[in-house]
Amino acid sequence: MESRVGPGAREAVFAQLADTGRAEQVAQRLTDGIVLGVLGPGERLPSEPELARRFGVALITVREGLGILREAGLVETRRGRDGGSFVTAADDDHHALIAARLRSLAQVELSDMAVYFAAILAGAAERAAERASAGDAERLGAWLDGADFDTAASARTNQGGFFLEVAVLSQSARLVREQIRLQAEFGPLLLLGLDDPQHRSDAAAHDRRIVHAVAEHRPAKAREAAGDLLRELTVPLLAAKARIERGGVLDAPLSA
Repeated sequence: MESRVGPGAREAVFAQLADTGRAEQVAQRLTDGIVLGVLGPGERLPSEPELARRFGVALITVREGLGILREAGLVETRRGRDGGSFVTAADDDHHALIAARLRSLAQVELSDMAVYFAAILAGAAERAAERASAGDAERLGAWLDGADFDTAASARTNQGGFFLEVAVLSQSARLVREQIRLQAEFGPLLLLGLDDPQHRSDAAAHDRRIVHAVAEHRPAKAREAAGDLLRELTVPLLAAKARIERGGVLDAPLSA
């Protein structure tokens, strides 16, 4: 089973790695895709040679990376004509992965990553408002109209897809590449707050503000809306980090 997401989100997962030759990077990138919901439970991953080609690494590196995922229980490998590596983790398993990542990062690192993510997204939104055609804006609005924010998993997938769609409309290859990199590195953490229904509703509302600003060719408004969206997403992330540091659990209300 393959998750239903736009091409931008899948491109982020399978984009070439910055530093080749590291199985841990392969494992982390695929883990991010699972956490984001881009790679859904039961989905068969591309073949090992295809993964090696996409990531720009050696075949042995891909095999070692998949081995890490198998040990973590995130994928299983089946032999035979219909074999391959398949995603096994359900959405309920993601909190353990996120909690481990949060413990490994200092509060200041999370804040810095959020500020940088906001700067890239705001720049992309601003450029999109300057450069996108009426047809581009209409398609972005239609895409958002069809996006499902009702569940945590679907909201993470669609919010991540929206980030990438805005970057594409900026018509800046550099911004697109940087958004893809940040999406893979920081996306699963940044979208943690979407477990909460109110945060999902608020995020979708901010997305609509960006779409309207792009459609009206108002760069300053697009930048402002992007900044507001990132602040909305950062608050529950930093609250979750603080709660874990105090010995709490990730499953507590994320607005706490």
